[in-house]
Amino acid sequence: MALTNDAAVTPLAEPTAEAVREAVETGHAQLRALLPGLTDAVVREPSALPDWSRAHVLAHIEGIGLAMARQARYALRGALIEPYDGGWPARAAAIEEGSRRTAAALRAAVEDALTEASAAWAAVGPEDWSRPVGYRNGALRDALLAWWRELTIHTTDAGLGPGADQWPRELCHHLLDHLAPRAPEGVRLVLAPTDDPAAVRRYGPADGPVVTVRGPLTALAAWWAGRTPHAPLVGERAGVAGPLPELDPWP
Repeated sequence: MALTNDAAVTPLAEPTAEAVREAVETGHAQLRALLPGLTDAVVREPSALPDWSRAHVLAHIEGIGLAMARQARYALRGALIEPYDGGWPARAAAIEEGSRRTAAALRAAVEDALTEASAAWAAVGPEDWSRPVGYRNGALRDALLAWWRELTIHTTDAGLGPGADQWPRELCHHLLDHLAPRAPEGVRLVLAPTDDPAAVRRYGPADGPVVTVRGPLTALAAWWAGRTPHAPLVGERAGVAGPLPELDPWP
C-alpha cells in the first residue's frame, strides 16, 4: 500500500510494515536530495526547534537513524539492546558534539546513517516484524514506526525540505493515535480535521467538558506533535471560540 498525501475521507487501515518501510525509503530519498545544498552557513542557522540549529537536528537524525537500525540488526539476531549506549545522556551529548561538525562532515554522517538504515530495514522479512526490540519493550514494527516519525518530523524541523503541510495523510492519522497520551486530563478533547472527517479523534472521559480543535489534518497533526501549525486552528468550548488547550508531554 503506497502512502499518499490526499485528503480523501475514506477511513484508513493501519499501514502495513511494508508500506511504512516504503514511506521511510521515500523520506530517505527526500533528505538525501537536500544534503548537497548544505553549507557551513546553512547548518548554523536556527531550526524550528528551540535552541537547536539545523546542525543539531541533522545530528539527531543521524543518531536516531542509527539507533533504530541497530534495533533491527539485533532483533534479527534474537537479541535486545538499548537504542543508545549510555542512554539518554549519551544521546544528548552526541547531538551536541555532532552539531559542531562542518557541513561536509554532517552531510557524510547523515548519508552514512541513511545508508545503514536502508540496509538494516531491508533485511527485515515479513515474519520478523513482531520480533521484540529493546526500544520501549516493543516490536520491530514499533521501531520502524519510530524512525518514520522521527525522519519525517525532523526533516521538517530542519527547515530544508517539505513542511508539515506535505506530511502523508497516513502519518497524520498515526500521529493522532500515537500521541493520544498528550491529551489533557479532565476534558473530552475532540480533534476535528476540517478536510478529513475520517480522522476525527476523541480523547478523555465521555462526560467531561468538550473542547474541540478544528483545522486542516496536517496542521492538527503538527500541533499535536508539538510543532507550530502551518494553518490556523480554532479551539471551541461549549461552542465558543477560545485558546487551544495545553498538551501533555510526548509519550
